[in-house]
Amino acid sequence: MSPSAAAATGRFAGKTAVVTGASRGIGLAIAERLLDEGARVIVTARKQDALDDAVAQLNRPGRVLAVAGRADDAAHQNDVVDAALEEFGSVDLLVNNAGINPVYGPLMELDLGAARKILEVNCVAAIGWTQQAYRHWMSEHGGAVVNLASTSGVRPAPGIGLYGSSKAMLMHLTANLALEMAPRVRVNAVAPAVIKTRFAAALYDGREQEVAAGYPLGRLGVPSDVGSAVAFLLSDEASWITGQTLVIDGGLMLTGGE
Repeated sequence: MSPSAAAATGRFAGKTAVVTGASRGIGLAIAERLLDEGARVIVTARKQDALDDAVAQLNRPGRVLAVAGRADDAAHQNDVVDAALEEFGSVDLLVNNAGINPVYGPLMELDLGAARKILEVNCVAAIGWTQQAYRHWMSEHGGAVVNLASTSGVRPAPGIGLYGSSKAMLMHLTANLALEMAPRVRVNAVAPAVIKTRFAAALYDGREQEVAAGYPLGRLGVPSDVGSAVAFLLSDEASWITGQTLVIDGGLMLTGGE
């Protein structure tokens, strides 16, 4: 289904979504797709100016609200959910997209403070956001959650071992949350390979054709590839899917590639 055809269905009309890490890249693409399909969206990220730019780009007056703060700040999580309820009246959909990877290199040289921060933002914060949405809305009214994992969590990824381990943990958390929150709330994850964003630029910058040649589908992913998959998992079309991780990789895992 093309984005224009999907928008015509309005399958998220009347629903409110919270998307973390949504000032650019994958998070922004997810927010745009949900808005295209009728949702009201709260976008969050650390910097207000970047969020203001995102809201201007989304250009949906009255249907998108930006709240700046750290993804791993419990007070910020609470404020965002309160804002969603006050502004739009519900918190039906949650996308835990915020993630960090501030280090590159072998685990034997990893700064343990950085390791703790990665786990805090990539995993613990996802639990916190889900708790807030569940306690304030989803436990009574139902809903759907999608977590952003990575193919680096599916198999070892040299140089980003702790990041990959955090994403493996997030996939395991997804399954556990799905069990705990059923039947009212569905929880799934997506695991993209390299997506053309600023976050992943170091993995392909200056050698995109070379990297893309390792993908059976012949190209790197773009943010909208993830946005469409997330929209499906959040929608009623996926109403019998929970606890799963959908790999979005252009066929890379079929080749054994990294």
